[in-house]
Amino acid sequence: MIQNSTIGTAAERCLDLPSGASLRVSGFPVVMGIVNCTDDSFYPASRSFQDGAVEAASRMEAEGAEVVDFGGESSRPGAHYVGEEEELRRLIPVIQAFRRRSSLPISVDTRKASVARSALDAGADIINDISALTDDPSLGLLCAERNAPVVLMHKKGNPENMQRDPFYGDVVSEVRAFLQDAVLRAKRSGVTDDRIILDPGIGFGKRLEDNLDLIAHLEEIKSLGYPILIGLSRKSFVGQLTGQTVEHRLAGTLGATVVALATGASIFRVHDPRSTLDALRVAFPLLERVTVQPKDR
Repeated sequence: MIQNSTIGTAAERCLDLPSGASLRVSGFPVVMGIVNCTDDSFYPASRSFQDGAVEAASRMEAEGAEVVDFGGESSRPGAHYVGEEEELRRLIPVIQAFRRRSSLPISVDTRKASVARSALDAGADIINDISALTDDPSLGLLCAERNAPVVLMHKKGNPENMQRDPFYGDVVSEVRAFLQDAVLRAKRSGVTDDRIILDPGIGFGKRLEDNLDLIAHLEEIKSLGYPILIGLSRKSFVGQLTGQTVEHRLAGTLGATVVALATGASIFRVHDPRSTLDALRVAFPLLERVTVQPKDR
């Protein structure tokens, strides 16, 4: 058997989480289901509130998601900032209700330490910070205090302006360097290596060619030594390549998912857990049997 060096074959490694749940971070890839507690996320079918959000999370779990990611502030291009009080109003009742129903790991997509603290108190486990601890440095201290894993994501600019003519000389090297600095920032706050997950931030201040280069060369980011989470689901780059509206981008998303698996991603943040898992269940054993050589940049 010829092993692809980006596909994990060692014994599975699990993280113990604040709620008492655990999360695999090696072996077969993990699917994270997206639950948007918002009214302006880019994919209308993903928008939900309170009871609807809890039901959406339960559907994600039934479809095979191993973790659900609740967000109370849209980060789509052009989205506006949501204040702390409103974000708490959207998130905390949903987290509490879902935690009463399920022991599944819960991730919270927030860049505010105050929101993250309340979410952890309500039963959340993981903090998914699109600012990589730059918007609120105290968020790193909180994650260290609570022993909560943190996702550090790259973005250029803020959601309001990030797609206004972004430019990179070498996007892979620049994103890798940013994430390396983010790791140091997290560790200075007391976050341990085993609690760090990296996200290249597909679609966050990137052109089509930037997104493609990052997906094709995730192994360079994986070389930093941390699990790679990636969000590809129904994003605009898929629409640019296929000509499809957001409602019809699942097939294109699955194509990108298989490539990202081959190049180093291990956690997939998705709107469609069942279809994603079907693709991964076919791709994973095949990729264990082939050699994939990344193209020189």
